[in-house]
Amino acid sequence: MPTLLLIRHGENDFVKTHKLAGRLPGVHLNQNGLKQAQALADALKDVPLKAVYSSPLERAMETADPIAKSHKLKIVEVPELMDTDIGKWQGKSWKVLGLTKAWKIVQNAPSRFRFPEGESFVEAQTRYASALERIIQKYNKPKDIVAVVFHADPIKLAVAHFLGMPLDHFQRLGCDTGSMTTIHASEAKAFLVKLNQRPPFDFLPRKK
Repeated sequence: MPTLLLIRHGENDFVKTHKLAGRLPGVHLNQNGLKQAQALADALKDVPLKAVYSSPLERAMETADPIAKSHKLKIVEVPELMDTDIGKWQGKSWKVLGLTKAWKIVQNAPSRFRFPEGESFVEAQTRYASALERIIQKYNKPKDIVAVVFHADPIKLAVAHFLGMPLDHFQRLGCDTGSMTTIHASEAKAFLVKLNQRPPFDFLPRKK
């Protein structure tokens, strides 16, 4: 079964504003984020990647870029990997939202929540899972390894999908900036190999 390397983009300065970026354009990696991206590329340079996929958002593409370049691969942009559509919450303060009843639902019963003028977590999870399932169908040989660069909650929702976890438990998973979560997956089963790992990686096969 193929191996999916689910990579969260590197650090950016927007998070320091304590606001939700969502799909806002122009959110770029900061200096530490660029270092994280290069560290990922260095750690994966001898891993026989078949492809590099990415969310179209800048912070994901900038993280995928050094990985793709080190393997002489072209980044495949997948709109379905874009961060969750948080509607009216985009650009809003965490502190303000944290005082609302809706925030408690997001944290405790996300399967029942829809972002105002946005999508539900159920819809978002279906979108991410469908995109990854298509990648699995394309790269379905046991030694195929594919890097997929996108976002924190989407990665956690994808892991919950593959492990058969209740969606309401996905917030219990960790996904730091510049981290990699590894899954072996086929059409019939999936295994979580590593969760929220930072470089270097010592468990992946290397080019001979």
